Formats: sequence, C-alpha cells, structure tokens
Amino acid sequence: MNALKTLLVSTCILAGIGAQAQEAAIRKNLSERIPQLQKIDEVSKTPVNGLYEVRVNGTDIFYTDADANYLIQGNLIDTRQRRNLTEERIDKLTAVNFDSLPLKDAFTVVRGNGKRKVAVFEDPNCGYCKRFERDLDKVTNVTVYTFLYPILSPDSAEKSKNIWCAKDKAKAWQDYMLRDQPLPAASCDVSAITRNLELGRKHKITGTPTLIFADGSRVPGAINAQQIEKYLNETR
Repeated sequence: MNALKTLLVSTCILAGIGAQAQEAAIRKNLSERIPQLQKIDEVSKTPVNGLYEVRVNGTDIFYTDADANYLIQGNLIDTRQRRNLTEERIDKLTAVNFDSLPLKDAFTVVRGNGKRKVAVFEDPNCGYCKRFERDLDKVTNVTVYTFLYPILSPDSAEKSKNIWCAKDKAKAWQDYMLRDQPLPAASCDVSAITRNLELGRKHKITGTPTLIFADGSRVPGAINAQQIEKYLNETR
C-alpha cells in the first residue's frame, strides 16, 4: 500500500514537472518567434488534446500547440454542449466583484423596493446610453448606480462635470438623458470622475453603456427592458 502511494505521489510530481517544462517551452518559443506578442500572463491546457490557451494583456486569449508552432486567434466552440468556451473564459476573466465597486463615486437611483442592483458606466454624449436609459426607466424594484464615464469627447467631460456637481445628480442626469433638457453649468470637486476613468481602464471598459450586475457579470452595450429584467432576475 505504501509502495502504491509512493508511486502515485511520484507520478504526480513528474506530471507537474512535465507541465511546467511544457509551459516554459511554449513561452520561450512564442517570445522568440513573435516578439511583438505582449507578455504572456498564463499558459494552460484546454479540453482539446494538445491545444493550449495563451492569455496575454489580462483578458486576451490565443491558442497554440504543444511546440508553439502555430498561434490561433478565435473562438473555441464545444459542439457537443453548444458552448463557446472562449466567450465563457473571457466572461470569467472580466467579471467584476460588485461589492468592491466604489459606489461613493456613483450617483444612485432607486425604483420601487430597490432590491435588485446594477451598476452602469455611461457617457452623457452616448446615443446608445440615451436609448438604454429610456428602457431602464421602465424597470422597477431596482437600485441603479451610475458611474459617469466620459470617454467620447472633451464635451463629455464637461457635461459629466455639470451632472456630478448638480445639487441633484440623478435629476440632472435624467433631465438630460430622458428629457433633453440643457445642463446648467456647475463646478465642484470632480476627482470621482477621474477615479471612474481609472477604474474603467483597470477593468478594460471600452464602451458605454457597460452594465455590471450583482454577481459580477458584465454586459456591454444597450439592452432593452426585457433583457435588463432577465439579467436582474438571474444575477441577484
């Protein structure tokens, strides 16, 4: 029995050493052959025999063979289960811990009992955001944390400042986004907006609106009221 246990431990150790050597070979070959490839964060096996995942820049996924002779960019699909494994992996990598969001840097709108929660990164000059806000306005029993995220133009920063510095931030936002009312000029400390931009860059938020739900899942782009309801019910 002890001999069998020793054999199993030795096998596991050898397997670990072999995996480390394989990863080192892939890293070495890719860095030599494709020097413009960004620093590799991780190399890991995929469910496909002989195919490895290469992760760079935090969330960029490539695939390669055991000798790194080929580099593949694209989606890995499990045809039996009809699952996009690449998409699932990226969703996991880009998930945000909702409880870690600095909600003090957002303004809040509560509708109904406010039990369901969503955070949204938005630019006041974003046409898709305006369409999204009209749909969001139809959803009740939700608390919405809006992070001003002016990335489209210098005017976006000015409008965001006027909204953040308004006496009633939520009203100023809704007046502008839903009712096309002009924004009165206002001035105050806007370091929260700067922090929002840093937060967005950290989490690679590149477009607006971007929604983050209570379970950390992220949805980029404007979705309609029915889709918002679906996500809120699935992620609370």
